Amino acid sequence: MKSFGCSVCGQILFFDNSRCLRCASELGYAPDSGHLDVVVASDDPSSLLLEGDGTGTHYRRCANQTLAACNWLVPVDDPEHLCVSCRLTTVRPNDAETDALVEFADAETAKRRLIHQLNSLGLDIVGKDADPERGVAFEFRSSDAEDVMTGHDGGVITLDLSESDDVHRERVRHDLGEPYRTVLGHLRHEIGHYYWPRLVVDAGHTDAFRELFGDETVSYQDALDAHYGSGEGPTDATAGTGDAEWVNTHVSEYATMHPWEDWAETFAHYLHIRAGLDTANSFGFVLGEPALTASRDALADHTGVSVGPMVQAWLGTTLVMNAMSRSLGTGNHYPFVLSPTVIEKLDFVHRLVNEVAGPIEEEPSTEVLTVDDV
Repeated sequence: MKSFGCSVCGQILFFDNSRCLRCASELGYAPDSGHLDVVVASDDPSSLLLEGDGTGTHYRRCANQTLAACNWLVPVDDPEHLCVSCRLTTVRPNDAETDALVEFADAETAKRRLIHQLNSLGLDIVGKDADPERGVAFEFRSSDAEDVMTGHDGGVITLDLSESDDVHRERVRHDLGEPYRTVLGHLRHEIGHYYWPRLVVDAGHTDAFRELFGDETVSYQDALDAHYGSGEGPTDATAGTGDAEWVNTHVSEYATMHPWEDWAETFAHYLHIRAGLDTANSFGFVLGEPALTASRDALADHTGVSVGPMVQAWLGTTLVMNAMSRSLGTGNHYPFVLSPTVIEKLDFVHRLVNEVAGPIEEEPSTEVLTVDDV
């Protein structure tokens, strides 16, 4: 996620800001240009202009500005009242479910980050209203009102809004022995399922996929029953520490369940890495010793993979991030191990994304790993 600056006072702006914290200017985000800045009145009282946008486009606010805390803009000639992110949501809590609406706003905030990243990567995403067969839709449902299972089915991504509740999410994370659990992580995982047939099957990479991830034609239900019926999952104390055999082959314990889940977990982790490095680079984060040498040593056997420089930058960045996190008494902020096999899987995702999406505008810089720059 790149940083932004207020065109009025120069204050740094963050992606979710709707108002500059220094000069109190109203802000808006234009998804087509990926630009966040001050919005000003135009000659037409029914429309707004975005400072620094450079397109001359006239906008209006997304209709979910209040309900979903949405700061995105909609071109005035667009017949839709919702922005391109909010309109992908086809199910939400009703207005009487006040607690669920708070959780809904949190989920929409995470989804906007997801959609921004997909756009920046050049990965096409279209709603089911435009393409019922190949489009995507998000259903944000409250488990207070019905039984809800977070998952993906035929382009429909369902999220149990209780995942937005910190206490509930932490309890589930502990019970399942997971090192990491967030709403954004859920959405990145489920969108990985959505892109699997497009990036793998449609592009003719099924055989290569099976060599790395396994045969996806094995029964998913049997794999699900075996995974949750074994009772042998990692405990919260050991998850992500390298004390289980699965860390040698998978990015998470859940990824061992089925090749589809292995792909979705790897795809989500790839998005984590790209987002983290984009943010670090945008804020001028530079690595020095001993992080440089440590990250090089960790990747010594995989210098030939195309994702290598990115992973090397990430390993160095997370080394510093974890050390700082422990200094604050919060433990490892990044509790994952990237084994050689996992790096190969990340490289597979990286190559397929680049192949389908073409040149990427926000390619994470790896110059932080050049000693001469330190």
